[in-house]
This record gives sequence, C-alpha cells and structure tokens, in this order.
Amino acid sequence: MFPKAIDQHKPNKPLIPNGIGVIYVLVSAVYLFLLYYFDYKAALPLAGCILFGGFMGLIDDWMDLRWRYKAFLPIFASLPLVVLREGNPIMATYIFGKVDFSQFRFNGFPLGETLFYFAIIPLIVTVATNTINQLGGLNGLETICPSIVLIGLMLTSNQSVLLFVPLAVYLVLVIFNFFGKIFVGNTGSFAIGITVASYAIIANNEQTLLISILPFIFNSSLILLNVFLFGKTAHLILKESKLHSDSKRSLLTLIAHYRPLSERKLVLAVSLLVALSTFIAVFVWFIW
Repeated sequence: MFPKAIDQHKPNKPLIPNGIGVIYVLVSAVYLFLLYYFDYKAALPLAGCILFGGFMGLIDDWMDLRWRYKAFLPIFASLPLVVLREGNPIMATYIFGKVDFSQFRFNGFPLGETLFYFAIIPLIVTVATNTINQLGGLNGLETICPSIVLIGLMLTSNQSVLLFVPLAVYLVLVIFNFFGKIFVGNTGSFAIGITVASYAIIANNEQTLLISILPFIFNSSLILLNVFLFGKTAHLILKESKLHSDSKRSLLTLIAHYRPLSERKLVLAVSLLVALSTFIAVFVWFIW
C-alpha cells in the first residue's frame, strides 16, 4: 500500500514502508472534527493545521522538494490559526512578563493584533515545524522527540483533550518507527511539527514550546550555519554497526564525532536531550 524507502543506516539497507504518517493525519483530523461537532471550538483550527501539514509533507514525499522551497510551506499551514483568530494575543514571556499585543494601536488600527496574527503566529509555526523536521534521518527521531515535546505541552495546558488521540496514535507509530518497521516520512514529520506549534499557540503556551525545542533549534542552527557559510552538509557514516562522523555539522554528527554509537543509542541520546529541555520547560512553568 505504501511506497518503500531505503533504510540508509542498516548494514543491508532494507526497504521500509514510507509515509505512514498519513495514518496520524487522518485519525487526528477525524478525532478533532468530532470534538468540534461537540462544540470544542479550538479543535477546528488544529485539525486544519494538521491537514495542511500532512498534505505539504505528502507533496514533499512525492516530489522531494528542496529545502529552499519547503522551508516556507509551514506559513500556509498557519492559515487556519490566522483566519480563525486562534491564539491569545497576550503572550507570557520570561523577560518582559505578559505582552498584550491588543494594546498596540495606531490611529485606532489594531497594529499589535495584526502583527500577532499575520507575523508572529506564522513565524512560530514555520520555525517550530522546520526545526522539528530537520532533526530526523534515524529510526525513532521523528517520532520520539516530538512526542516528548507534546507531552510537555499537555502537562502545562488545560486543553490537553485536543491531543489525547493524536498523541496515542503517534506513540504507536513510535514503536514501529524506532524498531525500523516503518518511516513516517515527511507527511508525518511535517504534520507532527505543525501539531506541536499550533497546539502551543492555541494553548497560549509559546514559552514552554521555546524551551522544549531548544535541541531542535541548536541542531538547525548548526546545519544552516554550515550550509550557508561553508556549503557543507551533515553526514553520518556506518562502520561496524556504529555511526561515526568526521564533522560537527548537526546535533547528530556532533555526538557521533566524539562518541560513535549505534543508531538506537544515538536516537536515545538525542531523545534524552529533548526530554531534559522539556522537563526544564515544564519545571519553569510550574514554578513561574
């Protein structure tokens, strides 16, 4: 039923079913539409974002888009949030306290709200989705790490009902993905990235999101700096069942450069970093 892709980090390079993330997209959308039917209004924009993300990831799986193009796709996925005015323009920040964008007006024009909905929301969705999508390539990374962030966001919000079924479905995919049975593909990684970003906006929990995805941001920063400054990309080399790297151009290659690890151990090491940043985000939220 699904196209197959090569598992590059296995000795015999087996063919694995790809694009299984479409299951997450469909089940999540059905669940959220049912919630909306029972008058849970926030379910509609989240469903729209997930469908947008899944469709864009599916296009990438089919056409193998270059990063220069797909980096901007999440802007379109933020449209349900923008059009439906989802999200609270009063954002909590650790440095400036609560910032109420609705108070910023120019000759009666709601300049602050316009900025929040048409610039800040698309920026959050774009950055979060791309950074989450870039931390992949190994079995389990594209499923375990975003799931940890979602759990952290659920613990620090009062709208966790939105994620009961989506998270349960994705955790099932975690098991099969980690053991090399399936790939969620860009369909899954785009959809889960947009889920994380849009849910944080809906739950007015952007600061928890920022701390939780710091390892993702660090990884993307390393990759982009090396691409733009040196024209170099990150590569892992499989030697005797362990992944090595002769460079430090991403979070994965940085770890593998200093300590070669098996694929599963490298995935668990990165997952622990994400778990640590998410724990700090939740801890700060509870004591703030």
